[in-house]
Amino acid sequence: MEKEFWTMAEALEFFKVEEGFLFELEGEEIICPRCFQGSEAKHLSIDEMEKVRIAKVLCEEMGVNISGVQVILHMRQQMLAMRNQFDAILEDLRDRFLELHARS
Repeated sequence: MEKEFWTMAEALEFFKVEEGFLFELEGEEIICPRCFQGSEAKHLSIDEMEKVRIAKVLCEEMGVNISGVQVILHMRQQMLAMRNQFDAILEDLRDRFLELHARS
């Protein structure tokens, strides 16, 4: 995806979903479209588009309902945050190891 923001209409076409699906995701605050000055259309960021993609897969291919999508996306967000923390810890350990190794 090269664009920074997509309109809701573009998202509908891209993912081939019904308008109600996006409204339901928005209503449950799974996605949070933005409005820009001078434009009546709601826009989705790349991160929001990724949430739509995941929600579509979960609903259509795995039979998960919207509440389940919300839980899964929240857990995914927590796992990504934990992964970032773990990566930071590993980087810090590597730096300390290199520092200790350089002293000896």
